Amino acid sequence: MAAAPATRSRSGALCRQLLLTLTVFTFACDACQKVILHVPSKLDAETFVGRVNLKECFKLANLIHSSDPDFQILDDGSVYTTNAVLFSSKKRHFTISLSNTENHEEKKINVLLEHQTKVLKPSHPKEKTLRRAKRRWAPIPCSVMENSLGPFPLFLQQIESDTAQNYTIYYSISGPGVDQKPQNLFYVERDTGNLYCTGPIDREQYDSFELVAFATTHDGYNPELPLPLVIKIEDENDNYPIFTNSTYIFAIPEYSRVGSTVGQVCATDLDEPGTLHTMLKYSILEQFPASPMMFFMHSSTGVITTTSSQLNRELVDKYQLKIKVQDMNGKYFGLQTTATCIIYVDDVNDHWPTFTRTSYVTSVEENTVDVEILRVSIEDKDLINTANWRANYTILKGNENGHFKIVTDPKTNEGVLCVIKPLNYEETRQLTLQIGVVNEAPYFRETTSRSAMSTATVTVNVRNQDEGPECTPPLQIVRIKENAPVNTRIDGYKAYDPETKSSSGIRYKKINDPKGWFTVNENTGSITTFRILDRESESIKNGIYNITILATDKDGRSCTGTLGIILVDVNDNGPLILKQTVIICKTVMSSAEIVAFDPDDPINGPPFTFTLEGNSDSEAQRMWGLSKINDTAVRLFYQNDPPFGPYTVNVRVTDKHGLSHITPLNVIICDCITENDCTLRVVPRTGSGELKLGKWAILAILLGIALLFCILFTLVCGATGAAKKPKAFPDDVTQQNLIVSNTEAPGDDKVYSANGFTTQAVGSSGQGICGTMVSGVKSGGQEAIEMVKGGQQTLESCRGPGHHLTLESCRGGGQHTLDSCRGGLVEVDSRRHTYSEWRNFTQTHLGEEPIRGHTLVKN
Repeated sequence: MAAAPATRSRSGALCRQLLLTLTVFTFACDACQKVILHVPSKLDAETFVGRVNLKECFKLANLIHSSDPDFQILDDGSVYTTNAVLFSSKKRHFTISLSNTENHEEKKINVLLEHQTKVLKPSHPKEKTLRRAKRRWAPIPCSVMENSLGPFPLFLQQIESDTAQNYTIYYSISGPGVDQKPQNLFYVERDTGNLYCTGPIDREQYDSFELVAFATTHDGYNPELPLPLVIKIEDENDNYPIFTNSTYIFAIPEYSRVGSTVGQVCATDLDEPGTLHTMLKYSILEQFPASPMMFFMHSSTGVITTTSSQLNRELVDKYQLKIKVQDMNGKYFGLQTTATCIIYVDDVNDHWPTFTRTSYVTSVEENTVDVEILRVSIEDKDLINTANWRANYTILKGNENGHFKIVTDPKTNEGVLCVIKPLNYEETRQLTLQIGVVNEAPYFRETTSRSAMSTATVTVNVRNQDEGPECTPPLQIVRIKENAPVNTRIDGYKAYDPETKSSSGIRYKKINDPKGWFTVNENTGSITTFRILDRESESIKNGIYNITILATDKDGRSCTGTLGIILVDVNDNGPLILKQTVIICKTVMSSAEIVAFDPDDPINGPPFTFTLEGNSDSEAQRMWGLSKINDTAVRLFYQNDPPFGPYTVNVRVTDKHGLSHITPLNVIICDCITENDCTLRVVPRTGSGELKLGKWAILAILLGIALLFCILFTLVCGATGAAKKPKAFPDDVTQQNLIVSNTEAPGDDKVYSANGFTTQAVGSSGQGICGTMVSGVKSGGQEAIEMVKGGQQTLESCRGPGHHLTLESCRGGGQHTLDSCRGGLVEVDSRRHTYSEWRNFTQTHLGEEPIRGHTLVKN
């Protein structure tokens, strides 16, 4: 009894475990949403049927299988026919299996292919039937296969409004493809709402259509809002991928590393992006030359790379590839296009130049220059006329004296050896040169410069030449004393025959002799003095006198040389004092410096001895003295306070060998500060001074003369004025008041014109010559005299320096006024009187002393 329950318990546990396993398997194999695809009655092979969303069903699927062998499922869910399919019935279905091989999970999608030929009956307004609406008034996804074969009109879907249960609804659509371009591509049945397509559509031209559906009653009422309908055009792989170029040209250096990028090709596909129709794969179909295969093309990017590092331009300089691009990710049924790719192998400097010979022999005549003596050739397998082929030659050894140079002929790439400095057969009869050659471009492999350089040996033989005389050295030196007598003969310039080293047969001729001091013996070249020599002559530089000699052999060949004659100095000149006029400014100094010079050689010169000429009791000894400064200068000072004036002082200067010379000095004792001041003084100050005027002094004198002329001209103008006439005082003088102005009164009876040219007594009339005469009183301040007598015309004086004088009169009979600053006739009122008369009159009436500095104003 106890065992039975235990057995039942174990059986129950096993059943539960099996049930759980079955449940898990059932969930793992659960089918996804059913997919319905509308297809025509006949499908050709490799025709796109539709697209299934595989990832929505099973994202981790790595194995896709179709239960129907007539259909193939691609990775993106596209369904294609593998064979031609003819639908005998209206429906056909198959299953898509999605599985994961790692966790053994599997899901299935049921696909229903439906060929619909059903025709719906139109509803009648009077017929009232109760039926359930299959669709709501809402946007419904819809698609049309691109380039569909029909039959047309092709049913797409049905739109229906829920209000059709209560109203008789009429359906209509508008938008692109209906009443807009392209017109009449879609239409809807008015009563049923069935939407149809009337013909095939090219997705590359129209990828979708956005329509608007309307539901209205017979009286125009709109029970529903306009419904947007989007019809998507499903892409068909109807466009071939096209390369951007029909021929691609690339280049890559030879011996490039494996994996080096050659170039990239590119193709475009007009089908829908992001689908297998535009998923392109690139590949190389063939290579010429075919073997060995040198290049690889990345299938996704189209990048071409090298597969070998043995590209050799000298063997193959160009490769031609036939390349292919295919859509559908390279599947065999994808569309494909081909193009050509040409790859040039660029040259690198992988071959160094080598001489065709290892040694060369040539010759050159001595004394020739700028001549070509040898051409050397090389071999280089690199590309011609490039830096990898062009050669640079150099002389490595044997050209220490710079006799040769080697250059490259740009046309032939040969090395040209030239002589740029003449050779001497007597000195060198044969030279051996070592030459090397490299390319302009560096060698591409890492090597030392020596290992990449080819070398060769050149032997140069110097040929003898029958030369003319040789003037060697070009400057030869002889010596002669400067006091040598005329007709003294000494050795001259010597030229030699380079072959015999002898001077025989050579004739000499003097070309240049600045002073004409010498003659040249034609046969021996010796020279003879023709005139007295003078070492201190201006033509002598550093004691050497140069003459030019021409040496000629019997064949007329010649050379020139210079004979430097050193004139040995003799003591034939006494020391001289060059500055013979000495000025001593007595107010600031009591002495002056005296310097001597000896034109002889320094061995016959200083130290000098300076002495005053005359006996011990002479006036010069009492008035002057000498004090030594150095070997060539002394200081001359005066004694016993001599007066200003010029003096003559004789000074003897003796050199170290006792040869002397007396120089008379003109010493001027002057009352000055500097020596220049003394030259401007007149004779009484120094006894012999000269009058010198500067430019400012001359200008001051001229200005003074001009001022004197102005004064004389003013006096002449004043003298031409009319004689003064006495005038009677006016009757109303007693009724005028005197007002103290606290200013200084003017002097005597003087009147000054405003312009300063005319001077005249008050009351006189006439025509002014230099300006208008004006009555007034000179004063140091401001003074005004106003005399009103019924007139309105006014006579005003100009402003004068230091005072202001104004004279005005009232209008009177026959009276005229004229501005004093203008010239012309002036008529003075007969009632005006001189200042002296006015002054005497006021003194007698007022009983006061003469009044100064007042202003008279009429009440």
